[in-house]
Amino acid sequence: MKNRVVVTGLGVCAPNGVGLSGFETAMTKGISGISFHEQLKKLIFSCQIAGKPNIEDVDLNNYFTKVQLKGLDASGLVYGVMAGKDAWRDAGLHTPDTDGDPDWDTGVIFGTGILGVDKFRDAIYKVDAGDVRRLGSTAVIQTMASGISAFLGGILAAGNLVTTNSSACTTGTEAILMGYERIRSGQAVRMLVGSCSDSGPYVWGGFDAMRILPRNYNDDPTSASRPMSASASGFVPGSGAGALVLESLESALARGATIYGEILGGNSNSGGQRSGGSMTAPNSMAVQRCIRAAMANANILPEAIDTINGHLTATTKDPAEIQNWSQALGLKGEDFPMINSFKGHFGHCLAAAGSIECVAVLLQLKNQRLYGNLNCNDIHPDILNTIAETRIPKKTMDYPIKISAKASFGFGDVNACIIFSRYTS
Repeated sequence: MKNRVVVTGLGVCAPNGVGLSGFETAMTKGISGISFHEQLKKLIFSCQIAGKPNIEDVDLNNYFTKVQLKGLDASGLVYGVMAGKDAWRDAGLHTPDTDGDPDWDTGVIFGTGILGVDKFRDAIYKVDAGDVRRLGSTAVIQTMASGISAFLGGILAAGNLVTTNSSACTTGTEAILMGYERIRSGQAVRMLVGSCSDSGPYVWGGFDAMRILPRNYNDDPTSASRPMSASASGFVPGSGAGALVLESLESALARGATIYGEILGGNSNSGGQRSGGSMTAPNSMAVQRCIRAAMANANILPEAIDTINGHLTATTKDPAEIQNWSQALGLKGEDFPMINSFKGHFGHCLAAAGSIECVAVLLQLKNQRLYGNLNCNDIHPDILNTIAETRIPKKTMDYPIKISAKASFGFGDVNACIIFSRYTS
């Protein structure tokens, strides 16, 4: 017998909402978190817009000790700790005292792509200037990839697996699957999972150099991210963090926890950068295999899927992704599930994308509500040749959802697909 795994806590630090309540309101009302950034203009970026969480009014003393705050300059780590602690609190779990034994049943898997890039830049300048002694005692912690999981693991006294994964845009969804497997196999009772991504030009600059970001919307930021649209011209870079508390069903029921949904299964794979796959493009065969394997692992048929939240980044690859979903499910036209992308709401949050989007998917499940696709009034004709326009909601709507599929596809030709279900006893 394998343990059933449920989601009992959510936390989010997103460009269009910091904290679960604000994020849910923004998603429901279709509020964009994409804005113009003067710094990007001064640095002569072609794309001068981005999605960045607004934490100016957040009291970080609610998340960090005074010692931890000293010299703290890693935006992704800050976002991750905020989302992680909020998810833990949302689950009704207490933060242990600094004294005492580790919680051997609790683990942390929190992914990232690039962490502490501003701190690293500052460190390079100090070293080059011969001021190595001025780096401070937290430079290493803030710039090592596992700094985020180490921070959260210490806060929660986690004695189980504490680690950081990194798989580009697939990171967040992969972290959730890793935590799910840990609990399902009986190796942990609860896992805090999620991912985070830094903000700023030193993260986004490489994408601007690749010319895959929209350049013609600097005066109209909220219209720039256009998933599934014929006028899509590239993804808008974003940042932030999403976090979920996963727990065995037995543990959740024993303490009367709120259950947002159940994880039925999932799959992750790679296309090997072959057969059309590359460092930046997915192998369609691998994508389809990943989706089919996720359904098999969850023991469901394609017809059972009510909604899909795709990766759908607002690039020329969107029609191919829809085609891959259709081929994998064997469904098209009006038979295709309802599908949405949240990139129009907050851009592509890179390593944080999967986890932030999974938080939104679980809010949809719990509230039986489907969020609309922003900036999608001119659906790409190749997409309409595959699925019916009615399958792409433009505005938030009430919708009966029992099973949702969510997928992420990342640089390096890596894929992950997870199947969520509304919890029923």
